[in-house]
Amino acid sequence: MYARVIGTGSYLPGKPVSNDDLAARGIDTNDEWIVTRTGIRSRHLAEAGTTSSELGLIAAQRALEMAGVAAADLDLIVVATSTPDFIFPSTACIIQGKLGNKGAAAFDVQAVCAGFTYALGIAEKFIVSGSHKKALVIGAEVFSRILDWNDRGTCVLFGDGAGAVVLEASETPGIMATAMHADGSQFGILNVPGQVCSGQVTGDPFLRMDGQAVFKFAVRVLADIAEEVCAKAGISTADLDWLIPHQANIRIIEATGKKLGVPREKVIVSVDRHGNTSAASVPLALDEAVRDGRIQRGQKVLVEGVGGGFTWGAALLEF
Repeated sequence: MYARVIGTGSYLPGKPVSNDDLAARGIDTNDEWIVTRTGIRSRHLAEAGTTSSELGLIAAQRALEMAGVAAADLDLIVVATSTPDFIFPSTACIIQGKLGNKGAAAFDVQAVCAGFTYALGIAEKFIVSGSHKKALVIGAEVFSRILDWNDRGTCVLFGDGAGAVVLEASETPGIMATAMHADGSQFGILNVPGQVCSGQVTGDPFLRMDGQAVFKFAVRVLADIAEEVCAKAGISTADLDWLIPHQANIRIIEATGKKLGVPREKVIVSVDRHGNTSAASVPLALDEAVRDGRIQRGQKVLVEGVGGGFTWGAALLEF
């Protein structure tokens, strides 16, 4: 038994916000500075009050529509997010209620930017075990809520959005291999070192990052885990039709592709238009490439993510 992707969907809130738009808002930056260092030209920022569940719901509806699956037929919903609507209930349960599904298992996964690959791997295991038949996997984030807009080294990097896939049990290959790892000793290089305690914010409530340390760590583990899942599936990275790495920074993406020997024309990039949308970045790029026709049936696509924790995960898909 395999788990196969049968539908994809995504959603970006509002109009694109360019680098020049950010500068006009008073942020000490400019288009050249951002593009040179990150490759990012624009991102989408949710309006005040818009939640991750609202973004995830639209992405989910679009994925279900492509798959031809009714929400009532889902028996598993997994949402990857670091910006949930509430402490509880889970964002997955909130989306479940909005979809009108009752009875499916529903829960959140928190692995930051690797969240979607973690959620995908978890859902795949449920289906392969035979316990579940149809799963909805969502990555949804409103990262703009945890950014320090006075810190130009981080606030220009991120955006909001959501992406989703529908998985179905299949007797033909779909998800060929997955892998997930973490190294908690590296928690200090990317985190939000604060929380709400007794009704008060304690610590620092904004995202903090050591950019150079993240770059070095990300390139190494993204290359390693890509080779790991390909080896599990009995193929080499040369056999890949497409590589979809976490959309954090064009330099990380290019360095990863180069280390793997994957030519630039086989690497799907959306970071220039979306920024880093954390757990939403991989499904956003995946949906775009499916809908514009780049990804075709029979092709092998490797998706991978790396995020705070530090966490990293990957999945090899056959469409």
